[in-house]
Amino acid sequence: MTRTRKAALASIVLVPLLASGFALQARSTRGGAQLLDQVLTFVALRYVDTLDAQQLYEKAARGLVNELKDPYTELFTPKQLEEFSRNTNGRYAGIGMEIVKVGDYVTVNKVFPGSPAEQGGVLEGDKIAVVDTTSARGFNTQQVQNKLLGPIGTPVTVQFLRVGVAQPVKLSFKRAEIHVPAVRYSMMIDERTGYIPLERFSEQTTEDIANAVMALSKRGAKGFIIDLRGNPGGILEEAFSMSNLFLPRGKELLSVRGRGEFQKFVSQQDPLAPDVPLTVLVDGGSASASEIVAGALQDYDRALVLGTTSFGKGLVQSVYNLDGGYALKITTGKWYTPSGRSIQKERKLNADGQFLEVLPDSMETDSVRKARPVFKSAAGRTVYGGGAITPDIIVQPDTLSTAEQALRRALLPHYAKYQAHAAAVAELQKGKVKPDFAVDPAWREEVYRRLQADTVKIDKAVWDAGANDIDRFLEDRVAKIAFGDTLVRRRNLKDDNQLRRAMEIMRKGTTQKDLFTVAASEPASKPGVARRN
Repeated sequence: MTRTRKAALASIVLVPLLASGFALQARSTRGGAQLLDQVLTFVALRYVDTLDAQQLYEKAARGLVNELKDPYTELFTPKQLEEFSRNTNGRYAGIGMEIVKVGDYVTVNKVFPGSPAEQGGVLEGDKIAVVDTTSARGFNTQQVQNKLLGPIGTPVTVQFLRVGVAQPVKLSFKRAEIHVPAVRYSMMIDERTGYIPLERFSEQTTEDIANAVMALSKRGAKGFIIDLRGNPGGILEEAFSMSNLFLPRGKELLSVRGRGEFQKFVSQQDPLAPDVPLTVLVDGGSASASEIVAGALQDYDRALVLGTTSFGKGLVQSVYNLDGGYALKITTGKWYTPSGRSIQKERKLNADGQFLEVLPDSMETDSVRKARPVFKSAAGRTVYGGGAITPDIIVQPDTLSTAEQALRRALLPHYAKYQAHAAAVAELQKGKVKPDFAVDPAWREEVYRRLQADTVKIDKAVWDAGANDIDRFLEDRVAKIAFGDTLVRRRNLKDDNQLRRAMEIMRKGTTQKDLFTVAASEPASKPGVARRN
């Protein structure tokens, strides 16, 4: 038989094989759909409790999403979608408070500057007892938030429980559009270095950063420390435009690789500050958009990255609107830095339903780091892959002493009361202290007295041994209440090992190249300084 005839026969045989393969696949798909339809039918008709059809389909959809074992893929109800959009955009119509659930009540954790809440006299630590005529005791944060939010200009009345005040504090507000700033404050941290802490990537991030850079430059800043520690990320486009403030037009900032798809994002504008020396601080709480910025600036040798390894959240989520106001946020790809490093750190689901790192290395040793894939920056510097962003210089944070850890364990079940009483004592110092105040031991004793009176029993020896930790907490609260965030940062600089190290390096160079030379001359890992009583 000739080779041509053999090939022809082979092609004849191949066609029915392929056809049967597609038929089998179609049959399998039909069988799966039939199985789902049969289960839904029997549950709807025969299950002991009657279920609403809408609820039944929603439960089936949620079951499918949950079985993906992806913590970032979610099915949003209309209200959840509204909350997601509000948190992502950084604007909403309310009274301007960040709230957390503490015990039986939702408690005010932060009051935004210039908001109706600040103007009305709301204090951090206030407990939300009643919204309009509805008791909020036992409510979760979402339930309270739903009561507080509404159309701009509409009234809402809130009763707060305040430590040291016998009767509820009743305050009335008019709801307003609340701008949650990405940069709450910026400052000159020494005579030539500007410090900009970035809290989130909302729709105003690039504008806030640009305004801070320009304002601090007018005050004499010759270099900047951008603090991304604890920044969970946010809007992807803001990460690109923020990076573009410091990188030239036409640079690849990120690539996305999905199922058969490849997308590249490139800087579109001329930079605001193309040459000014930069140091970027990251830690295990720096995720998503924070890692995109840190990775791009590191890959192009545009910033020295210092701190501890970032979180490693490098998955792309796309939001698809569904019928009935629902939406599906689903993982559709992975992010890669300009040098080709994957940002996503591998995690697996444990028996408790938590996603844990396969190789937990937030405090990397030299040996662990060297085992990771090696990439090169634009100038040929070594940068490490394997997930997350590894700093150029690893500086571990200061640690608590044994006595301070013991105190925190003792306070943990009563932390809400501890925080509230400390805030109340700090509030009493407003107008009495100067910016260079020293913590008075009497403040600490007053907090202890109030805790004892509030049925919180902490051994006095444990309390006294942890005095340094209590004093630091009181110092921060008094400084913030009396003078604002900038004084808090200046005063707690002595306790911030990472920021101090960044300042030391910034003082040793006038160009970005100088900073890398300093970094190359010392060990990549710098230990933290443990506090000792």
